[in-house]
Amino acid sequence: MKTEIIDIKTEYDRALQESARLLQNGEVVGIPTETVYGLAANALDETAVKKIYEAKGRPSDNPLIVHIAKFEDLAPLVREIPEKVKVMAEKFWPAPLTMIMKKSDRISNVVSGNLDTVAVRMPKSEAARAIIKNCGLPLAAPSANLSGSPSPTNAKYVFEDMNGRIPLIIDGGNCEIGVESTVISFAEDPPRLLRPGGVTLEEMTEVIGEIVVDDAVLNKLEEGAVASSPGMKYKHYAPKADITLIKSTFEEFKAFIENQADITALCFDGEGKELSCPFVEYGDISDGYSQSSRLFDALRELDEMGAKTVYARCPDTKGMELAVYNRLIRSAGFKIKVL
Repeated sequence: MKTEIIDIKTEYDRALQESARLLQNGEVVGIPTETVYGLAANALDETAVKKIYEAKGRPSDNPLIVHIAKFEDLAPLVREIPEKVKVMAEKFWPAPLTMIMKKSDRISNVVSGNLDTVAVRMPKSEAARAIIKNCGLPLAAPSANLSGSPSPTNAKYVFEDMNGRIPLIIDGGNCEIGVESTVISFAEDPPRLLRPGGVTLEEMTEVIGEIVVDDAVLNKLEEGAVASSPGMKYKHYAPKADITLIKSTFEEFKAFIENQADITALCFDGEGKELSCPFVEYGDISDGYSQSSRLFDALRELDEMGAKTVYARCPDTKGMELAVYNRLIRSAGFKIKVL
């Protein structure tokens, strides 16, 4: 299969027409969003959705997120829309925010990972919404990477993973947020945060009050437990290098790695020049959005450098940094060293 790339900024009409043609015919298309690039297929077509799993090499019990272009598209996908979902949608959508509800009969088990719920979001990306609206379909779309590897934040990385696996990638430039959407479940009360992202826990709590943070946000999902959100169950976002998170001050981190051989550091902006080993920087130490926009590119850069053993500076777990920590701890396979 030949994989074509169409730049939506320079060939807008052709990008929409060709993506619609393929999606309406049961094919998979790489599309840009504000979070990361997605592998999109008709969410109402089981055969098309199975092609996503095949392209990614993704475990079939890992649920997918369904993307819509407007709020009115939600009702046919769910049994009912809880009042808190309406409030959240009014406040945040379109946004890097996924909300889980009890699914309608239109959503197959292939999309939901055999759960009785469905995860839905309305992306902030105008390009993504235009693609969804133009094809006239809700689109199931996990991140456009090989399963387990860092999610792609530009079309180049989608092509590296998906060349020959899908027919088309729509190039919408670099993703603004850089990590996948926040996932919150309204299938229970109080709502439960399953994955942190570009809409923070603090922002949501201001709008709807109490939110329970699932233990799997900060810790490994228990053996045999069912993953109720993408990004919970398996080692995710991982480069080929072996990563260990280091919880410490920068001075302690610097002293520690100076006693290690053949290692690479993953650190915050401006810290690399203080180190005596190869390094990749992934954002401002005090700016979670800066970190999120750089993180996955930084993880891929480690592979491009040929890094084997990586010690990573650990972000905070407040605000947007919680999303960064959540991705890093999974990329490290939950290996943490406290100095």
